[in-house]
Amino acid sequence: MEEQEVAHRDSRFHWSWQDLIHLLLLLAVTAWILSTIPNRFWDNDSVQLAIALGVIGIWRYGWWFIHFVRAQIYQRVVYPRKRSRAARLWSNDWRPDNLYFMMTTYRENRRVTEQVLASILRESREVGVPAKLFVGSGDAYDEEVIENFLQRHGRGIDLSVIIVRQNKPGKRFAIGLALRAMSRHGVDGNDPVVFLDGDSILAPACLRRCLPLFQLDRALVALTTDERVEVEEGPGWIRSWLDLRFAQRHLAMQSHALSNKVLTLTGRMSIFRAANVVKNDFIRTVEADHLEHWLWHEFRFLSGDDKSTWYWLLKNGGNMLYVPDALVITVERIEGNGYERMVQNLLRWSGNVLRNGARALALGPRHVGSFIWWCILDQRIAMWTTLIGPMSALILAVFVDLMAIPAYLAWVLITRTFLSLLLYPYARRIQVSFPFFLFANQLLNALVKVYLIFRLPKQRWMNRGDQRSAAGGNAALILFRNYMAGYLTTFWVGLLAFSLLVYLGVLHPLPLDLGF
Repeated sequence: MEEQEVAHRDSRFHWSWQDLIHLLLLLAVTAWILSTIPNRFWDNDSVQLAIALGVIGIWRYGWWFIHFVRAQIYQRVVYPRKRSRAARLWSNDWRPDNLYFMMTTYRENRRVTEQVLASILRESREVGVPAKLFVGSGDAYDEEVIENFLQRHGRGIDLSVIIVRQNKPGKRFAIGLALRAMSRHGVDGNDPVVFLDGDSILAPACLRRCLPLFQLDRALVALTTDERVEVEEGPGWIRSWLDLRFAQRHLAMQSHALSNKVLTLTGRMSIFRAANVVKNDFIRTVEADHLEHWLWHEFRFLSGDDKSTWYWLLKNGGNMLYVPDALVITVERIEGNGYERMVQNLLRWSGNVLRNGARALALGPRHVGSFIWWCILDQRIAMWTTLIGPMSALILAVFVDLMAIPAYLAWVLITRTFLSLLLYPYARRIQVSFPFFLFANQLLNALVKVYLIFRLPKQRWMNRGDQRSAAGGNAALILFRNYMAGYLTTFWVGLLAFSLLVYLGVLHPLPLDLGF
């Protein structure tokens, strides 16, 4: 049978007259709004809002501009040198001694599984060394699909397959059992281990672009790659939203990689040195990662295995890299309510960030690196600063002037359109929906993080059998913890609102007379 291929998307920017016309119309509407809405930012009642938005804007958008500049340096100067050296090494016939894959799958669509396997076979053939595929399986259906496909199409390729059926639910246990099987089979040393999800398809030349980098940098412990999403089923707006997120990821990852670190080793596809992933401490971290919390006590992580592996390597030292011209294509099937799926994804992603952020910060800037350490800290600050603009506009609209709302929305449209212009090259096309999704995503993400920061054990993973997790305890203890989480959320949000009421001049606290 002719080998199934996954088309490697062209990395060049693609534009159309239709997209360009949409962008020009957006800019024209923005200009019309600016000329129509009365400029009251500098009136006495609104000057404080103007100052607040200006200061936060300089900080937030200046920070994004720094990321953009760093990403350009990495993309145009630093990485091309690495790519050139890696290409020479590969053309001189360097190959690893062995190649290992660790794939987890759970009731995946047959066609998607076959595309993933076809990409593994293609990449294994190109590398040309003995390869082993370790599969952490959760269901006999997936095992049957894998075995039947490899029997039909795996002839002539030096690829052995070891399937391990998990005995406990959850992706983490599937990974742990697969890694233990690797250890039993003598996997060790500097050979690469490709961590792969069951819906992640390796684009052509992916491994050729990644593997030599481990040979060139002995301090490199792991790397991850560019990622795109193919939405097979679901509302059309989901595709635009995911395109925006992955454009942001592509930019930010290159900025981080300039510091020889990344902020996550993406679970969909990352590559590790074998010596690390077969260590018992590494395996136990994946299987049973947990936190001690003053309110919730000890609780285990449900999802976020990519953050656990990242934290373990961050703690133990070594370089991490992002490979912008190696691509993995993931397949999404959005069943049911697309909005609910978006919110649940934000809850899962944001929860993973918050659960790992505090302990990564505790390692300190000297260990982590000052820029990466500040990026981790900024993730926690941004969830509050994002709320200042909309809360200020609502306060002024209620207590001062309703025109504060359209004035703020005009500000949002201008700033998010500017940010979108920076993101279009990373999305490789113009999408006029980006400014709107950017604001909605930032605001919703901030609200989700503020909700979760006091409820870290609450976890749900809809696309992994709809797993759920929450801290245990008797009914009275659970009621107390939920009450305390609600109280803390109300207190800190109320404190932010009170501070804005004072800052905007709506409230005038009486001076404190100490009687001196």
